[in-house]
Amino acid sequence: MSTTQSLHNLWTTAAAEPEKIPGPHIEYAQLSPTLIVLGAALVGILIEAFLPRRSRYTAQLLVAVLALASAFAAVVGLGVAGYGTSKAQIAAMGAIAVDGPALFLQGTILLVGLIAIFTFAERRLDPVTHGNRVDSFAAQAAATPGGQAERDAVRAGFTTTEVFPIALFAIGGMLVFPAANDLLTLFIALEVFSLPLYILCALARRNRLMSQEAAVKYFLLGAFSSAFLLFGIALLYGYAGAVDYSGIARVVSNADAATDPALAGTMGNDALLLIGGAMVLMGMLFKVGAVPFHMWTPDVYQGAPTPVTGFMAAATKVAAFGALLRLLYVVLPGLRWDWEPVMWGVAVVTMLGGAIVAITQTDIKRLLAYSSIAHAGFILAGVIATSEDGVSSVLFYLAAYSFVTLGAFAVVTLVRDAGGEATHLSKWAGLGRRSPLVAAVFAVFLLAFAGIPLTSGFAGKFAVFKAAAESGAGALVVVGVVSSAIAAFFYVRVIVLMFFQEPKADGPSVAVPSPLTVTAIGIGVAVTLVLGVAPQYFLDLAGDAGVFVR
Repeated sequence: MSTTQSLHNLWTTAAAEPEKIPGPHIEYAQLSPTLIVLGAALVGILIEAFLPRRSRYTAQLLVAVLALASAFAAVVGLGVAGYGTSKAQIAAMGAIAVDGPALFLQGTILLVGLIAIFTFAERRLDPVTHGNRVDSFAAQAAATPGGQAERDAVRAGFTTTEVFPIALFAIGGMLVFPAANDLLTLFIALEVFSLPLYILCALARRNRLMSQEAAVKYFLLGAFSSAFLLFGIALLYGYAGAVDYSGIARVVSNADAATDPALAGTMGNDALLLIGGAMVLMGMLFKVGAVPFHMWTPDVYQGAPTPVTGFMAAATKVAAFGALLRLLYVVLPGLRWDWEPVMWGVAVVTMLGGAIVAITQTDIKRLLAYSSIAHAGFILAGVIATSEDGVSSVLFYLAAYSFVTLGAFAVVTLVRDAGGEATHLSKWAGLGRRSPLVAAVFAVFLLAFAGIPLTSGFAGKFAVFKAAAESGAGALVVVGVVSSAIAAFFYVRVIVLMFFQEPKADGPSVAVPSPLTVTAIGIGVAVTLVLGVAPQYFLDLAGDAGVFVR
């Protein structure tokens, strides 16, 4: 039965027998990870409104960490209870899927969010709301009894602690995005996590102009992509007479006849299906940063605060690729022969474009931005496989890539000079002699990006290329290998710059990280090495989670 027919029947029942109107049925236990995070975000807003300024930092950090840890425990509990396999179901009256891919991606997003919160919590890196006023107040405090302690207290008082609830709202939207089972829920989730990201991008303490420019670019291009997505949703509804994934899939596969009288003139029109599907895919490809929808990526990555950049680069890709997988595998499998050639072209130009343009970059954050574009192409190779192995390989790659990315950007926050973060590559010369440990850790992340054996990057690339080759996309694998070789050049170039060039006298220093930043970087290194040396358990876990409920 179509959505329009269901609404018509409900309206008829309400008019004739109002006492028989069924109440909404919400499976709160299955939705608990998302509810916990969004509830904590609301608590964070109340903390900002009612708690004294000097108490907010500790309270916000505690609430965010406890919420994300609790939500991850809820995801693990649902997985253990079998909701990722035998008990997979559609919850919230058809709006949310609770299955293996959704739980795997939600667990990854929550862990990524938890580590990102650690990097946000570095007060030295947090944005300051009152600009130079803080420095003048701090200077006055330092000249009075108490000195440094007073200055630290003043700085802590002006820390923008609202970044914590804003980040929690973004994470809440990201949890819903890959689990959405109808197009309206998909769009709402997109806006819920996009709007907080626009705000976070504008909160840099130094280089405010660049940060705000990045936020405006991201907002404007994101608004265009959202408009394309929404118009595509309207066209798909006109074609199928439904917005739920299974209803659209049944009409696409001709399992359901187009009988809705209100849409009789449009249902079954293939033009609506093709144009609407293309527009929805455009919205998805914008979020994953695939060519030619990638132009926002380098500017936003460079201008946003580096902890925010790491969070966006990791978590947004996980959520967006999860939604893209569900759209192609659940809604449009009957159109495989139409969308597969297009996705082939997008994957090829994304892999080659990201790798080639990265060679010309002189800023470490822009280099990592184009690297993320190339990795989006590698992940698309697994998406194109259209098999259970393809789904599981993409899930594993997303998990591996997200931790490497967070760790790499956390290291970037530590290399600083008088103007703040030293992101120009020339300033990284000789870093291995100034701080061998930091340079070695960053080299591990770069080698993982390059796909060197015994790192998670190698295991992830091998998994997606193997799935693509087995599905008949051997030519795509060849392009992927060539792109990986090109990408290895600029990764190795940075390593050579750090270890085999003399440091400059006025070069940057490496800041002493807080325990939270050390924890974030340590987890990134550990996951990178464990997934590279012993990946089988996690590959099996992704394999068990690779089946969508329909």
